[in-house]
Amino acid sequence: MYNLIVTILRTINEILTAGIAITAFSLLLYALSFNLRDRVARSFAAILICVVIVFVAEAIGSVTDSPRDLEIWLRAQWLGITFLPAAYLHFSDALLATTGRPSRGRRSLAVRVAYVISFLFLLTLPFNGLVGHLVQDVNPAPHLQRTWLTWIFTLYYVSVISLSWGNLWRAYRRTVASASRRRMGYLLAGAVAPALGSYPYLLFGSRFAAASPLTFWAGVTLGNLVVSALLVLMAYAVAFFGVPWPDRVVKRRLFKWLMRGPVTASTVLALTTLVRRAGDWLDFSTAIVVPVLMVVTVLILEHLITLVAPIWEQWLFHGGAREETDLLQSLEERLLTRGDLHQFLEAVLAAVCDRLQTSRAFVAGFGPNGLENLVTIGGDQSLEKEDLSEKLLQVVVENGLDEEVFSWGEYWLIPLYDQEEEFPELLGLLGVVHNPEQKLDPEQADALQILTERAEIALRDWRRQQQVFSSIEALTPQVNMIQRLRAASRYSGTEVLTTQALPLEERRFSAWVKDALSHYWGGPKLTESPLLELRVVKQAMREHEDNPTNALRAILKRAIEQVRPEGERRFTAEWILYNILEMKFLEGRKVRDIAGRLAMSEADLYRKQRVAIEAVANAIVEMEQQARQDNLIAIDANSKPLDPDRQGGFNGK
Repeated sequence: MYNLIVTILRTINEILTAGIAITAFSLLLYALSFNLRDRVARSFAAILICVVIVFVAEAIGSVTDSPRDLEIWLRAQWLGITFLPAAYLHFSDALLATTGRPSRGRRSLAVRVAYVISFLFLLTLPFNGLVGHLVQDVNPAPHLQRTWLTWIFTLYYVSVISLSWGNLWRAYRRTVASASRRRMGYLLAGAVAPALGSYPYLLFGSRFAAASPLTFWAGVTLGNLVVSALLVLMAYAVAFFGVPWPDRVVKRRLFKWLMRGPVTASTVLALTTLVRRAGDWLDFSTAIVVPVLMVVTVLILEHLITLVAPIWEQWLFHGGAREETDLLQSLEERLLTRGDLHQFLEAVLAAVCDRLQTSRAFVAGFGPNGLENLVTIGGDQSLEKEDLSEKLLQVVVENGLDEEVFSWGEYWLIPLYDQEEEFPELLGLLGVVHNPEQKLDPEQADALQILTERAEIALRDWRRQQQVFSSIEALTPQVNMIQRLRAASRYSGTEVLTTQALPLEERRFSAWVKDALSHYWGGPKLTESPLLELRVVKQAMREHEDNPTNALRAILKRAIEQVRPEGERRFTAEWILYNILEMKFLEGRKVRDIAGRLAMSEADLYRKQRVAIEAVANAIVEMEQQARQDNLIAIDANSKPLDPDRQGGFNGK
């Protein structure tokens, strides 16, 4: 019975060890995917790399039968163990700097020295300096011998980890906001896991472990359970660094990532391991059962996660904003795209033609450029190519807006109105071919009225949806700025909130310009660009109906024109930067076509493109500096800011 319990605990420990490796690797991928730009997240990724190495090597070593392979994997663990103290110190320094206590040189130097010392310890590993040979056939498990250098490394390990925890405590004390302080507490608790769970204690406790294997394996199993929970807790706290998303988005993404990654993979691993061990114990083959079990488990878990996700998101993450978030999440399902509008109007026209026993019909609606043909059925290609705006509007004016049906050549024209307005507004026209002698019977008239109302509803909803999108587009830059400031002020609120915005010398300025140019004709990199906060863009909004996207597009165009040489356009060396900008971003040509037109290689084109983008960025910087200078002059002259309700933008110096 005693041996059975020990065997069960060893099996559970092997599963937990592999589960910790899977969890650490999944959290590493999460950090690399979502917030790698943040210094805290990058240093946390270094800790996760060390943890992954330690637990992957331990998991593989625990199931190998060859003493030689076992020794290799036990030594491979030390690649993560030796660098873990330096990674901890790096993480604590980054965290303390984020809370408003940047290094004055000593902490940064200590981090570099720690990495160098860890590397020097690692160099002794192949020569049996850091640890000795494998001790096998001993209870409770094989392990490496300790050496005199092991004692020195252990002292170094404890000292650096303790110093790191001191920095973490200082960062915790500097945090004021309640939510941030709570998460910093989670981080303090979670930081215990990698440090205490990664060290191989059998180097010093092998005698005690051999005397009481049951106590040893029970302690190790409990320790691995605690390590896995605290590791997730630490990752949860770090997930809020460096991202401008609301808290509910961070929680939802991390939770779903954990469910689809570590939880699913660990469950599959645990079940297959238990089935294999049961097969060995009962002496039956599991070669067919295990693959089937793996596939079925993955499918069932993924299906359950998809079904249950809306429920746990409402309970755990939405809080008081549940109604608003539910409405926004259902918006995609209710969204009427241009393709949906075309499909619906096409169905309406088909029904009209069927009821009136005719072959051709169309719907024209008012757009940004006036009346435009939206849908045509029946093969009348001339309507699709012809500009109908002036002709149809003239017919409407001549017949009066009160007419329900009037003739235009071989067509009946039916005005489409927004009937919900106090004064109905003309949305468009429905046209259907008719015979000169044709008259509508009551049934056809009723059907035509109903179908006309359906078309009016579709056009009305489409117009209102476009108005909502325009409002969202105008609101997006301000909301993005608020979210970025809110996220950045979690742990250093005073410094962030009292700074107007990012400086013009920001290193990513050229990258922002490149992103905005790549979506010049529309896209999130233009509509959500940080460049929308520039004062020169805000000033240009007055000339573009307060549309920030159009204003930024105009500024980019003006900057490109400043790159243009004087005279007529040519394809010579002095015109090459302008030609690249115009053909690549304004005309949207492919790189191969541009390279062929300019007689250069694609590699050379990319180099010249970087220079061209830098030139555009410099032009925008000059325009922004001039705009700020003009604003300062206005402040001095009037003793108040120019356009005070539009204050903001980049904090140039």
